This record gives sequence, structure tokens and C-alpha cells, in this order.
Amino acid sequence: MKVHIYGILRDYKRRRTMRMHMPGHKSNRRHFPLFKDAALDITELSFSDCLENPDGVIALAERDIASVLGAEKSHILTDGSSCGVFAMLYAVKCRGGKLVIARNSHKSVYNACAVLGIEPVVLKNNENNGILLPPGAADIESALKKEKDACAVLLTSPDYFGNIADYAAVRKICDRYGKMFLVDGAHGAYLRFDADAEGLYAGNYADIWVDGAHKTLPSLTQGAILNIGKAEFAADIEEGLDLFRTTSPSYPVMASVEYGVKYMQECGAELIDAVRSELVLLKAKLKKRGIGFYTESRTLVLAVDFGGMGISSQAAREELEKRNVYAEMDDGRYVLFYFSPLTPPREVAALDGKIRQVMRLKALKNTYEGQVGFVSGIKKFGYLTSRSVAYERVPLAQAAGRIAARNAGVTPPCYPVVLAGEQITPEAVEVLSSAKHTFGITGGTIPVMNIGGRT
Repeated sequence: MKVHIYGILRDYKRRRTMRMHMPGHKSNRRHFPLFKDAALDITELSFSDCLENPDGVIALAERDIASVLGAEKSHILTDGSSCGVFAMLYAVKCRGGKLVIARNSHKSVYNACAVLGIEPVVLKNNENNGILLPPGAADIESALKKEKDACAVLLTSPDYFGNIADYAAVRKICDRYGKMFLVDGAHGAYLRFDADAEGLYAGNYADIWVDGAHKTLPSLTQGAILNIGKAEFAADIEEGLDLFRTTSPSYPVMASVEYGVKYMQECGAELIDAVRSELVLLKAKLKKRGIGFYTESRTLVLAVDFGGMGISSQAAREELEKRNVYAEMDDGRYVLFYFSPLTPPREVAALDGKIRQVMRLKALKNTYEGQVGFVSGIKKFGYLTSRSVAYERVPLAQAAGRIAARNAGVTPPCYPVVLAGEQITPEAVEVLSSAKHTFGITGGTIPVMNIGGRT
């Protein structure tokens, strides 16, 4: 495997040079002893290329990545998938001011709309056992018929729970109406290397898509890739990246993205098959024992329905942590176990016993208090309009009936419970009040519109 970026980092480390350049740690082992690989952390030097305008090792790495992923052009990101989302939406802004999205789009989509002045047409997701589903092609077509000035469709697919949109059907709709098709595929990078995932990789259908390398590939956190399927979008994407990404990218992160893609090209199919085989066996064991889980997932995740067993998912997660099992998240009903091709298959197999240990605990019986299905506000104003008027902060407990001036939601999974412009319902207040981590809530208060007042 030829890894261009890591190769120059390794060679520079071996040379033991006088580091009269950034970063400030200087790879000084005496004063920076906790970070043994700091010598790989460098800046733009004569030999290390520049991510903003690459023509050396970074350009070679990006060219290789594009070839592997089937893209016209691929850009390495060190700011996470969110940076790629902002750049994608900049390309949308260059072609209009309206975008069709799913309700459970990541907060970065809504943030980009706010920054760029794009009005989102928010589709209502269907629900299955308390989990939101991707919008169907018919829903998207209806929105495009009504919102004729929308210039693009953006879907978040796969999502946390492993739901994947019908890409082929959506592609046909976008072609029929002459719209861009964008995918925030942050959770699906590994699918490119899955021999049994025909039709499940966003890059086979989208005009522009984001792969969150760090989520499912052997890459460091914040490593991602923005891919362009058609050359006509390249200039706008590059301009968008120039606006939104850091001018101090992490070279270790860049190197890990290149490595992750190339390692998966060589070994991914075998690794995926091994993990999936154990996951299929695990699901069969759980089903035999009457342990519920979300059955519609099409990725390497497992959402165990502790709520269906009368057990608080938070309590179950805490008990699992006592047994050295750290899940991705719990949402009040489900505990989500997030695997990747690099998960040791033996750990997937061992999870069966850990889950059974927890479900047998008498102290957890009847701790599930029930959960309202998916809740949202009631739209009263447009998204951009609501963000442009005066607002005030009120205690969340007193917010029911008021109109949200900003989005508020639970993290993870980082999509809004209440959108700016929506009337806040009592159910939404309950969900936001009970969540451990939220966004849009500060000091127990939420911004609401104050028409005629002052900020």
C-alpha cells in the first residue's frame, strides 16, 4: 500500500530536524511527553504540500481516494463531515436559495442553511418503532412539485440506526426535475467496500456526497471526505471549502484518511464480512431469547430495545459501562451499539452475554417510564424569517406555546426536536428537559421569537 501523506511524515520524523516552524509543541518529548507521535504533527512545509491548493503528496492522495470511491474529485477534510456539508450547501446557494431536506438532517445542515441564507423545505419523516425513516421518493417528488424553486435535495443516509434511503428512486426524481442530489453519508463510508452492499453506497447515485471516514473507517476523529460526482460542481465546492475549512489542517488526520480508504480497499471486504457474520448470529440469538432490537438496520449497528423490556435505556447503558461495554448512545428506549469493520468479531459475539446480564438485573425491571414517539414543533414561520427577528430567552419549562427562534435538539443524534419558526409543544419541552446533552438550550433557557421586542 502506497500512502503518500504518512510516508512524508514518517520520513520527516526520522530526520530529527530543527523544527523552526509550527506547531508549538516542537515534538519536544521532555515538555510534551504524553503524545508520543507528536513528531508526525507538522505544518505546510516545502515537501508536505498544502491542503488549500494541493499539488504534491496531498494531491496524489486525493486523486487515489477519488479513484477508489468512484468520484470525479475527492477532498480530504480535517474538520469532520460538517465542513463538507457546509461546502455542499454553498454549491446549492450558488444555484438558488431553497433546499429539500429530511427532518432528521444533522444540525450542520440547518446551520449551513442559516449561514448561507438557504430556506430548507423540511420533509416529515415516517416513523418505525420510535425511529425516524428516510423520506420516500414520493414525498420528495411532492415537495419538488410544490417548491418549484428548490434547486436540490439533501438526504442524511445512512442514519445512526442504519436506515438507508432509496437512492435509485431519489436519483430518478432529481433527474426528472433537474435538481442536484446531495447526500450526507457520514455514517456510510465503509459501504463502498462491502461486497454485499450493492445500491447502499451514496457515491453510486449522488452528485455530491460526504463520507465520514472517522466513523466507520480506520481513520482519526474529524477525518472525512467530500466527493464530487460531476465536474460541473467542482469550482463551487472548492470555493465553499475555501470559505469554511481550517487553514491549519491536521496532517495526522489527513494521513489517516488516506490510509483508511486504502486499507479498506485491500482488506475491507473480508473485515466487513467477518463482523457482519457475527452480527447476524448475535441478532439470531437475541431474537431467540425474546430480546427486541430494531430489525430494519442495513449497516453495522445494533439498536437493542431495552424500553420494550421495561428497562430504562439510560440505566441499561450505565450497567453495560460497569461491564466495560461503552455504547454509542441511548435515546430513552434503545441502546445503540455502533460497530465498524475493525470491531473484533469476538467482541460482537461477547455482547450477547453482556446484554443478557443487564436484562436479568432485578433492579432494572420496570424502570422504563415510556417515551413519547417522535416529537416536533408546529410550523408557524419560515426558518430564515424566524431567525431574523428579535428574540428573547425563556425558561424551557415555560416555553410551550412560544415560537422557537433557534433550533434545539438532543445530541447525539444531533438533529432538531424544535426548528426555528415552530411552535414549541409540551411534548418537545419534555424531550428536551429530560435529555442529558442538548444543543440550543443554554442555562435551562431556549430562544423564542419576540416580535416587536428587542434582542
